[in-house]
Amino acid sequence: MTVWRFPSVAIPPQTSRVLLTVSATFHLANSALRKWVQRFAQEGPQGLLDRPRSGRPPKVTCELEQHLNRLVDQDPLQHGSSHSQWSCRELATVLAQQTGIQLGRESVRCALKKRT
Repeated sequence: MTVWRFPSVAIPPQTSRVLLTVSATFHLANSALRKWVQRFAQEGPQGLLDRPRSGRPPKVTCELEQHLNRLVDQDPLQHGSSHSQWSCRELATVLAQQTGIQLGRESVRCALKKRT
């Protein structure tokens, strides 16, 4: 009889069979599923919420994304463009002029892709 032991949680064999079935069904790693079960047992539903991650914060904030969405709905000719449709590069240039935040065309493209 195998019992997985965690610092404050013991998972009985019946549960381990369920975990294996769930991990196979949803293509999840057993270790990730065990971690979620452990966090739920220790902290309840709050333990399943995303936790802050390390690394550089995203350059495209929610506020900047909203500004970009408003800008894309405007006529590019009003902003000095010689074309009637926006390009990602032109959007990045106008966004930098208006906000002072430099974005590359790929960052603009990714932000706009979320919009659809």
